[in-house]
Amino acid sequence: IAYGSLHDVRTANLIRRGLVLFTVGVFLALVLNLLQIQRNVTLFPEEVMTTLFSSAWWIPPCCGTGAAVIGLLYPCLDSHLGEPHKFKREWASVMRCIAVFVGINHASVKLDFANNVQLSLTLAALSLGLWWTFDRSRSGFGLGITTAFLATVITQLLVYNGVYQYTSPDFLYVRSWLPCIFFSGGVTVGNIGRQLAMVMPSFNCVCVKRVAQTDFIA
Repeated sequence: IAYGSLHDVRTANLIRRGLVLFTVGVFLALVLNLLQIQRNVTLFPEEVMTTLFSSAWWIPPCCGTGAAVIGLLYPCLDSHLGEPHKFKREWASVMRCIAVFVGINHASVKLDFANNVQLSLTLAALSLGLWWTFDRSRSGFGLGITTAFLATVITQLLVYNGVYQYTSPDFLYVRSWLPCIFFSGGVTVGNIGRQLAMVMPSFNCVCVKRVAQTDFIA
């Protein structure tokens, strides 16, 4: 009975963390996508522009799901590799990481360079700086690269099929700096997921003790 109760507590914890990460992903998707639309970086069909935040309906849930998956994978991979992440583990650091990530996105649409290559190199340096400042783990770097690759491939397919498009594409159908945004986004969401995994186990311990006491009394 105690094992089943413990399993239920862990499942509930996983669901709570996933919901928090999903909400964060939806919020960031709405804000950052709106910024790119206003600066004419991405173009959607005319009927999309009348919807909530001028965003396609599928973008927030897709980004929210991606954030939940990535945020849950980071602490799992840390545990699997036997390398618990202890670098700058506090919410203040996580909030600064989010602020830097938003700043990188803002720079991608605000900064004016002679060509996209210079902008891409600048954003790549900023993204690596974000990882070095707030992460510095092998698992974080590896998952960030994987996230950037998969998200870029999916975006290429969406643009190729005419779902939406980028202005001035220089990396097949998208902008060359897009993988940098996905990389920094993966690292940011991963840090949120790690922090949630570190904070919520303390809540789990209280729940497990109460469950054990209840079983003992019963």
